[in-house]
Amino acid sequence: MRSKPVFMLPLLLISFLIGCKDTPKEQVETTKARPNILFIMSDDHAYQAISAYDTTLIQTPNIDRLAKEGMLFTNASVTNSICAPSRATILTGKHTHINGKIDNISPFDTAQVTFPQLLQKAGYQTAMFGKLHFGNSPKGFDEFMIVPGQGRYMNPDFITPKGDTIRKMGYASDIITDMTLEWLDQKRDPEKPFLMMYLHKAPHRPWWPKADKFKAYLEKEIPEPASLFDDYSGRGTAARTAEMNIFKHMLLSYDCKVYPELADELGMNTDPRNGPLFSRGEVARLTEEQQAEYLPILDAIAEDFKAKWPNMDDTEKTRWKYQRYMQDYLATIASVDDNVGRVLDYLDETNLADNTLVVYTSDQGFYLGEHGWFDKRFMYQESFGTPLLIRWPNTIKPGITSDEMVQNLDFAQTFLEAAGAAIPDDMQGESLMPILTGNLEQWDRENVYYHYYEYPAEHAVKRHYGMANKQYKLIHFYHDVDEWELYDLAKDPHEMQNVYDDPAYAEIREELKEELKALRVKYKDSEELDQKFIDKYKK
Repeated sequence: MRSKPVFMLPLLLISFLIGCKDTPKEQVETTKARPNILFIMSDDHAYQAISAYDTTLIQTPNIDRLAKEGMLFTNASVTNSICAPSRATILTGKHTHINGKIDNISPFDTAQVTFPQLLQKAGYQTAMFGKLHFGNSPKGFDEFMIVPGQGRYMNPDFITPKGDTIRKMGYASDIITDMTLEWLDQKRDPEKPFLMMYLHKAPHRPWWPKADKFKAYLEKEIPEPASLFDDYSGRGTAARTAEMNIFKHMLLSYDCKVYPELADELGMNTDPRNGPLFSRGEVARLTEEQQAEYLPILDAIAEDFKAKWPNMDDTEKTRWKYQRYMQDYLATIASVDDNVGRVLDYLDETNLADNTLVVYTSDQGFYLGEHGWFDKRFMYQESFGTPLLIRWPNTIKPGITSDEMVQNLDFAQTFLEAAGAAIPDDMQGESLMPILTGNLEQWDRENVYYHYYEYPAEHAVKRHYGMANKQYKLIHFYHDVDEWELYDLAKDPHEMQNVYDDPAYAEIREELKEELKALRVKYKDSEELDQKFIDKYKK
């Protein structure tokens, strides 16, 4: 573990952060002291697939630059591990039971104030390009182009501020980056600080890579996690009944890119969604020129599948699916990393880097075969944890690692404080400024809170809430079960053995339950709200 920063925020910024400026004239005069903010977020990017965290699976040299030149967080987490709720929490600085976006279905409370609105009011020029995932008109942005819903990898559509939809030809990661760079280079007002939200669609399912990466990664053998064949004997009902097992639930065509006709021929097309999802998906969007690039790769997958699948046992089939999954997932990340490099290079070349706070994160973590899973949702580490790397020259000492318990709940307050803007009292996170500036005596959080709601639904991950600190994690699964799980993270970092009923943990178990109860009060969550959302979901 590298040492923590021990320096102070530059005096110029300290003087500005003493209080918010109230008049437009004062805001203009202090503009140059305020940092630009570049918020880079990918979708479902597991921290295990960033080489600054772990070099086992992939090399990500451009994202790694942010760790080498800034700070890497090893205990960053989310409050609700699913796409739209995570984004709502980031924008509002509030838990999902407060901002209304408890799952991907429920509506966001549009009366909520978001940090981009506050930065815009404080004199920032604001822009968003890429994937928002809820709402067609993001608030607080001077300009935006966002994909409808989940968006597409190939020749994606974008919603414009006029409310219409346009199609751009090419690969999504490249196009989102092109739009970001065009705005920075041609539309940015150099007299104002900016907030740029640069939001990648990748590496969200179905993990469709750019053709050159697709071909290159098809030839790679990806190491397997130790728990790929987990039998869930160390955990409870929720882990055993979840529907995100690579062997059982990953679709052969939609996910693994096997032609539906071939799966039919071999009698393996057992899920009715498999063929239609593939046929109407990225394949249907390919131009003739793109087909010439992609079809030979899909043919190679088909040949391999036909030669091997009929003679494989279930263990071998799991391994085959795992390789197909990881080859495509990592290939999409390779394109994200290339494009992050393009933007970081632009900041350097235009002398913007020194006064730009750059964040790289994901809307949550993801399972890369751990416990035999793909997807997210659980409070177990691989989906609860999220990558977080922050660079801020002259403020953050390069090459620092922090193990403080931070969450996506904290971004809004952090950006507002960095900009010298007022922070609403109803925001629930904590500014990360004490950590970024080395003033750890001003940081006292030990526990973080989590709550997942989307059940019954896809992947069948049961409702649960819980708390975590650096040593322990306590989880309560509820609704159609009433089960508790406790993990000693110091002894069992991969969360293989629930020790809730172990007599040796009786005292700590009761202490943690009291701390969890206090967190529920602090964040205004309750059994009454649990039931309210259960009843609402049934309607």
